[in-house]
Amino acid sequence: MTQQQYLPRRKTRWGSIGFFVLIHSVTFIIAPWYAVVNGVSAFTLWLTALYGLATILAISMGYHRLFSHAAFKAHPFIKFLCLFFGGATFQQSALKWSSLHRRHHQLTDTPEDPYNIQFGFWYAHMGWILFWRQPVDYLNVKDLQKDPMVEHQHRHFQYWAIGAGVAVPVLIGALAGHALEALIFAVAVRMTLIFHFTFFINSYAHTFGTRNFDAVSSARDNWLGALLTNGEGYHNFHHAFPADYRNGIRWYHWDPAKWLIFACSKVGLTTDLRRSSDERIQEARTRAALAHQAAKAVV
Repeated sequence: MTQQQYLPRRKTRWGSIGFFVLIHSVTFIIAPWYAVVNGVSAFTLWLTALYGLATILAISMGYHRLFSHAAFKAHPFIKFLCLFFGGATFQQSALKWSSLHRRHHQLTDTPEDPYNIQFGFWYAHMGWILFWRQPVDYLNVKDLQKDPMVEHQHRHFQYWAIGAGVAVPVLIGALAGHALEALIFAVAVRMTLIFHFTFFINSYAHTFGTRNFDAVSSARDNWLGALLTNGEGYHNFHHAFPADYRNGIRWYHWDPAKWLIFACSKVGLTTDLRRSSDERIQEARTRAALAHQAAKAVV
């Protein structure tokens, strides 16, 4: 694929717009109305919270750090869970997600960057999905195409997404006598929130915060961003060291995926955790500080 073919093309994607309007309408209109009129069972609230946690971790730990960056290796069971709950987010297959994300790192802040913050906060947050056609070059994910499980999820993504994202939570809710509540809260509300938690990585984390490791990249480190993205907010560090299994390098940095990957390693479910050396991290800090000083001197 030539560089010109990497460029997104303006296209109103009515299917995606309709889907987003639907789940946002349920989340912000129907769900509050239902809660006021009927109340919401504790079972449904727990189901929504736990299913939401599982799906956001599947994106952070699985789609992002395992598949996109190969920051660690995972037992097939962990890999399946990441693909299952990742599919439940309706954020495309792990293969397509990883291809776009690798291109984002390769071409950050250039016109070929699929969610380029230079096109504006809205574009990076949602516009790139709703109003632009993003080319996908699967040549950059040949390693993932060799994995039968990843390839199966890609070829049959609609079944994975509907099964994991709709059928399973509704079935669980139905078994407890709360099928409609599960559809409203554990499907639509959960999906809306997870979308925006993920989108904030592309928008908020490229707009607000500090650049302590890479003074050139638009990616920023921000503790609030870490909360908004459930652990992906130390984004400047991530862009400087994308293969590191951590996002927040301090023990107190909010990064649930880091803690889960590390915990799984203690029972053999994850191995080969990649971690940047303290020397390389300090060198990056020094270079960034010198660059910031030079920029101030010019001003």
